[in-house]
Amino acid sequence: MIEIHLLLLFMIGAAVIAVEIKDNLSSIIAIGAVGIGLSMAFLVLKAPDLAIMQLVVEILSLIILVRATIRKDLPFSASGRWAFNTFSTLLFIAVFLVSAYFALKQIPVFGDPIMWTSRTYINEGMQKTGAMNIVAAITLNFRAFDTLGETTALVASLIGILAVARKVAREKEI
Repeated sequence: MIEIHLLLLFMIGAAVIAVEIKDNLSSIIAIGAVGIGLSMAFLVLKAPDLAIMQLVVEILSLIILVRATIRKDLPFSASGRWAFNTFSTLLFIAVFLVSAYFALKQIPVFGDPIMWTSRTYINEGMQKTGAMNIVAAITLNFRAFDTLGETTALVASLIGILAVARKVAREKEI
């Protein structure tokens, strides 16, 4: 469980940075780091569906927030901090690749259920639901409320993106 503690410390640190930093764009990126940390925590806790949902909503909300603030706040555009920008980009890529390596090493063999719930779904899903497709049986019978919640969150994110894009398009016309 040391991974969870490290992720929590990372998320708390990113949240403090998001609150204390003066630059809006950097604050949005720090908020995104909190969301990515939460997604990784869901993966560590063996909840990949929540991790995927958190990642999708986080990316969509970051797009909305960056789009809303990019014209008002360009901190590194003319500051001459190319060395810092290059170093931070390379550091991010290195951390991402190392994290991806360790995450992909943990993936079980294809088709091997890792939890008893998935074994129950596979072994008894057809008999309990009467469905011919096991994926549809799991999605619509066993995980219906979870699927409804994920779909609702995706639709809300898309509505937010369309609202921001429409507002920007109206401002360009004027």
